[in-house]
Amino acid sequence: MAVFDLETTGVNVGSDRIVEISIIKINPDGKEEVFTRRVNPGIPIPPEVTAIHGISDEDVKNEPLFAELAPSLVQFLANCDMGGYNSNKFDVPLLVEEFLRADIDFDLKGRRFIDVQNIFHKMEPRTLKAAYKFYCSRDLENAHSAEADTRATYEILLSQLDMYEDVEYTSNDGKTSKPIVNDVKALHEFSFHNRNADLVGHLIFNKKNEEIFNFGKYKGKTVEEVFNSEPSYYDWMMKADFPLSTKKVITAIKLRGFNNSSVKI
Repeated sequence: MAVFDLETTGVNVGSDRIVEISIIKINPDGKEEVFTRRVNPGIPIPPEVTAIHGISDEDVKNEPLFAELAPSLVQFLANCDMGGYNSNKFDVPLLVEEFLRADIDFDLKGRRFIDVQNIFHKMEPRTLKAAYKFYCSRDLENAHSAEADTRATYEILLSQLDMYEDVEYTSNDGKTSKPIVNDVKALHEFSFHNRNADLVGHLIFNKKNEEIFNFGKYKGKTVEEVFNSEPSYYDWMMKADFPLSTKKVITAIKLRGFNNSSVKI
């Protein structure tokens, strides 16, 4: 069994690259072998990604390319089943993609895959009923009745205020805080993974307070930049099945970009 994790230049399996790989290989006799190595991805590491895993272009400029490590990795992983966290969705596909770029067919036939995140989510379901049981230690009666669900949600919030009072939280960028306080503004800010530019989170704000795409082929790019370079993408979004509230936001961005680029004489 090979339990492994990747640090990468981003989360797009088709275009991003590995910057660090670590594998713990557990042999049938219980003996462990550990392989950890940084990798030169051959492309720049975005600053916002470096802020998460701490690996910069400078850190990997003298490290080998993945293609140089690939032959020894294939041998190390020979006959191994694979395990990781969110590995079925991300780490395994990206690892295979890197092998293919190196002209190596990493054979998955006969291997088994264990995804710890999927086990976690299945055994600890993130439903209102499960949350009510966890926080309030009671079974939710009349689940999916609007009033019962509303009452349960409010009771969960009150329990969260008690349970997490004075409890520290560490964000992805390493900042610690005690965010669960009886204050609507603070709870509002903690309730979002990102700062949404539209209601559903198709568009979010980056650190420069610019609207960027949070989906698709332009994920991470600013909306204004994409609309300027490919106006047809705006037309596609307006015709596609996006919420009207999202279309309202992109229209405002489109008009803002047009006004900013207008030449006044």
